[in-house]
Amino acid sequence: MQLVQNNTWKKNIYLALTKSFLLWSFTLAVCLLVVGFPIQVIFATVGILATVVLQALLPSSAVLLVVSSVVALNSLIVFVGAIILTAKGIHPQEVSWLHWLHGQDSSVNDPVYASCPLTCSLH
Repeated sequence: MQLVQNNTWKKNIYLALTKSFLLWSFTLAVCLLVVGFPIQVIFATVGILATVVLQALLPSSAVLLVVSSVVALNSLIVFVGAIILTAKGIHPQEVSWLHWLHGQDSSVNDPVYASCPLTCSLH
């Protein structure tokens, strides 16, 4: 009985870690594409220059090598960041600026309609 309960607990932990890792991967990928646009422009510029330089050494596969390196570097940045955040135990639900991710509304003020002073007192 003890073994069955312990195994279920471990499955829940692995499921929670997997969910946290996948949410962080998605969030960091979106942030890298949206907020990190200047970084992507620098990566593209360096990639173009590397392709021109490598074209003399590897004429048939310079573009493939550079493009795969840039994609691998971007993926590595996202996945290492997700692993670090998951390993530290920071869950996406605990981060205040991720309210858009888990559907919580951050409205501070409720709207006041113009007709409310006339109709709010009527029951």
